Amino acid sequence: MERLPDLEKDKKYLRARKRVNDLKEFYRHLLAYCLFIPFLVFINYKTYWEFKWFWFSVIGWGIGLSFHAFRVFVNNDILGSKWEARKIEELMRKEDNNRWE
Repeated sequence: MERLPDLEKDKKYLRARKRVNDLKEFYRHLLAYCLFIPFLVFINYKTYWEFKWFWFSVIGWGIGLSFHAFRVFVNNDILGSKWEARKIEELMRKEDNNRWE
């Protein structure tokens, strides 16, 4: 029974590590967006400025970045790790109840 607190610490550590990795990935994605979009604007300006095709990249990549931000900052409760833990516990309880019937 002495091992249980260590196991809980390990779970907390793994969740925190995953959260940090998710944040790093999002900030890398944001940095790439902020560096690459001006480059596309420059290329568009130098080649054919009458048709502003860079907006397709700005909007498309911006939508992807928005989804990524939503997943990292907002979506933790909706199908996130907390939801997973609740669902696992629910399924384990159902299995235990079915075993005794």
